[in-house]
Amino acid sequence: MLRKTRLFTPGPTPLLPAAQRAMAAADLHHRTDEFRRVFRSVLDDLKYFYGTANDVILFTSSGTGAMEASISNLFSPGDPVLVAACGKFGERWVELGRAYGLSVECVSAPYGQPVSPAVVAEKLASGRYQGVFLQATESSTGVRLDVRAVAEAARAASGDTLVIVDAITGLGTTHLDIDGWGLDVVIGGSQKALMIPPGLAFAGISERAWQRMETARLPRYYFDFRKERKASKNGEAAYTPSTALVMGLAEALRYIRELGRENLIDNARLLAQATRAGVGALGLKLFAPDSPCDALTAVCAPEGLESTAVIKEVRSRFGMSMANGQGSMKGKIFRIAHLGYFDFAEGLAILGALELALHALGVQVPLGAGVRAAQEVYLSSNASASRAG
Repeated sequence: MLRKTRLFTPGPTPLLPAAQRAMAAADLHHRTDEFRRVFRSVLDDLKYFYGTANDVILFTSSGTGAMEASISNLFSPGDPVLVAACGKFGERWVELGRAYGLSVECVSAPYGQPVSPAVVAEKLASGRYQGVFLQATESSTGVRLDVRAVAEAARAASGDTLVIVDAITGLGTTHLDIDGWGLDVVIGGSQKALMIPPGLAFAGISERAWQRMETARLPRYYFDFRKERKASKNGEAAYTPSTALVMGLAEALRYIRELGRENLIDNARLLAQATRAGVGALGLKLFAPDSPCDALTAVCAPEGLESTAVIKEVRSRFGMSMANGQGSMKGKIFRIAHLGYFDFAEGLAILGALELALHALGVQVPLGAGVRAAQEVYLSSNASASRAG
């Protein structure tokens, strides 16, 4: 039987064909006028993708590189900071902060639940923190955090507290009013909603954050925001960038401009709503039912079955790759992505494949129920759009 390989993981995600073609033809030298024109357009289009007037800096690295840069560029040894953590990537903020000698305090929530903004606000009001770190969407658990409420609490507590957001899976899937909410550093990555391979990281940086860099004393070299800002004025990166990825990114950003940033976000929202309805119709439970994100859906494995078995069955039968849980959640949940270059037909396909895989594993699910529930979400969404139009 013919079988295609398809990614349903929350990074890497499916590649935009136009970006693939651009990467294959990327033989430009990075210190030429031709490449500089592309690089300038990419930085400008990143502002559109972010929805910000702030400068956006680009690094050749994974998203974790930009996370690390947000610490090394903005803080001094011993600075008190607060982390809101409810998953593996929130915990990464704790690890990074301690690696650089910051005084890290953590407000946490159980996996599958968001951190309470009220608890964060109480903490922020009780002490003078130099920064607060959180995720827009915690992709290890499928949770959406209330970024706006945390930012408001930080502003109310102190005008000096920087708000730093890992939006690597949040950008392109979640509404973020970066300038309106006063977010100081917002981090993105190439292999998510931007539809190209891993290897580029981004940081949108506020004027308040630029000013903080004048007094920050932590060491930095490659991940230096000010070096990159200076180089970008000339249409260049401070160090050799991944020219192929930059060329692919230029095409992806052009596509997003044509599609519309809000339409990209709405696409993820529709797929997430349909998937949640579909797995519910199969009798499966959501891992984050109270505050689910739209970048992906985290689903609990059926009772008596490990999620690893479900993932392997779907992949071996249909070539579709879902993501396992991470850390203590491995074997307990599986995650289906919605960010980037996914259309609704693919959403129906993964639900149909999941139904057949569960049936093969001995789980009695009503065949067609998940697909039908997703179709009903689609019809309802179209009817609502028609009435609004």
